[in-house]
Amino acid sequence: MITAGILICGAGVVGLTVARDLVKAGYGDILVIDKEPEVGRHASGRTSGVLHAGIYYAPGSLRAESCLKGNFRMKEYCEERGLPLLKTGKVIVARDESELPTLRELYSRATQNGAKVELIDDKQLAEIEPNAKSAGQALFSHYTAVVDPKAIIKSFQKELEDSGKVRFRFDTRFMGLGKSQGKGLVVKTTNGDISCGFFLNASGAYGDVVAHAFGLGQDYQLIPFKGIYKKLKKHKAHTIRGSIYPVPNIKNPFLGVHFTRGAHGDVYLGPTAIPALGRENYGLISGIDSEAPAILLRDALLFLRNPKFRGVALEEPRKYFFKHFFNDARKLVKELAPEDIESSPKAGIRPQLVDIKKNELVMDFIIEGTDESVHVLNSISPAFTSSLFFSEMLFTRYVEPRLAKL
Repeated sequence: MITAGILICGAGVVGLTVARDLVKAGYGDILVIDKEPEVGRHASGRTSGVLHAGIYYAPGSLRAESCLKGNFRMKEYCEERGLPLLKTGKVIVARDESELPTLRELYSRATQNGAKVELIDDKQLAEIEPNAKSAGQALFSHYTAVVDPKAIIKSFQKELEDSGKVRFRFDTRFMGLGKSQGKGLVVKTTNGDISCGFFLNASGAYGDVVAHAFGLGQDYQLIPFKGIYKKLKKHKAHTIRGSIYPVPNIKNPFLGVHFTRGAHGDVYLGPTAIPALGRENYGLISGIDSEAPAILLRDALLFLRNPKFRGVALEEPRKYFFKHFFNDARKLVKELAPEDIESSPKAGIRPQLVDIKKNELVMDFIIEGTDESVHVLNSISPAFTSSLFFSEMLFTRYVEPRLAKL
């Protein structure tokens, strides 16, 4: 049987950043497992790379607390290691006058959260993003930036391996708990049993499945939403300097189709937020598995009982069709033609946590634990942005106090 002092399930950004904090605090004998053959195969490696700046999140929430501080730390990390970083800022544009009150609410939230933002008119907007258009007012976020998520994830991995205190075991899927002989836990995996003193669940899209095996998170289940992207053709990429976002419906956790200049110069349009039929349903059919009927049932219950979800479920699937995707995008800019856009293989899954008792989408990070484990649920956006601060908070408030008692 394999043994480890601390076992981390999930080699995405949350698992890796918590491992860094454990190493900094002097802990060793850390084992990170992942069912994939490499780090960051799913959400962490598929994110748009935008470092958010604390604009959207309700003041006082964990997302608000961690976003801006995480933004600053991630920028610093990239600068120290020479990783790609674009400090382009972002504009959020009101597409019509009915969105102006929400735009001002975003300004208020951002200000309370410590973000540097400005309400700007069309003349100022033209100086920042010449191709963006608005209904007379937009919000400019100074601190928003763009990074290369895969480069950061690989850097974290190398740093951990070089420490000599962290091992990785890939192609190793969590299967449940075994019977422990005395203190500690026995975790069953597809690659053999693992005995550990402490367990951290950083399993992303499978966070609820792992938590349920510990008797936790019983009121929650994850449902997947698919984000598909398209690209501006290279000769049109110059028309977008940074990021252009619409005013979102702040009652939902989705930001709408937007333009983002990536860390390597490509300009992406997207993502959608289409209800998916699998936690890895990146393609039209690929990734649909035996869980699809259960996901359909959860979607159906939400559709019947939650008007906000019903609106998303009715609107978003239309964006599979180019016409509707294009119509969403062109509302944000002065010039855009159908022939300016090309397809992209880029796609992601947002594993959205649902409170199944209240039939509500959960809008904040959720953390639960036992004496020997901590479980991160709903690690949705801005989880990547927040990670370097969120992991420290997680370690200080939840992990270290438990380790001290073992």
